[in-house]
Amino acid sequence: QAQLVESGGGLVQPGGSLRLSCTISGFEMDRYGIGWYRQAPGKEREGVSCIRSYDGVTYYADSVKGRFTISRNNAKDTVYLQMDGLKPEDTAVYSCATVLCGTNYIEVQSRFDHRGQGTQVTVSS
Repeated sequence: QAQLVESGGGLVQPGGSLRLSCTISGFEMDRYGIGWYRQAPGKEREGVSCIRSYDGVTYYADSVKGRFTISRNNAKDTVYLQMDGLKPEDTAVYSCATVLCGTNYIEVQSRFDHRGQGTQVTVSS
């Protein structure tokens, strides 16, 4: 059974850093793009970043470009999202999912759509 489990969320002050992890089981991670979404209360879900499976191409939303870095370790079946320079507007539930990923897009992988439950990130002083 395909599973994605997020960890690493928490409370951090503005300007601080967090590293989220997405641990994958039940399928071969290197066959699929993996992405991060976030959703804040009262707002639509936003595609934040993704990394493609076969060549490591990455995508970042304009709102996080230059502050967030996505990476993957296939040997550990884990995708990371390093978040630096956090702002209060980054507060949201962050979840990982299988996606279609390109240099300027992140899309639902409709043929193999799997998502984690999410982890809360709160940026506040």
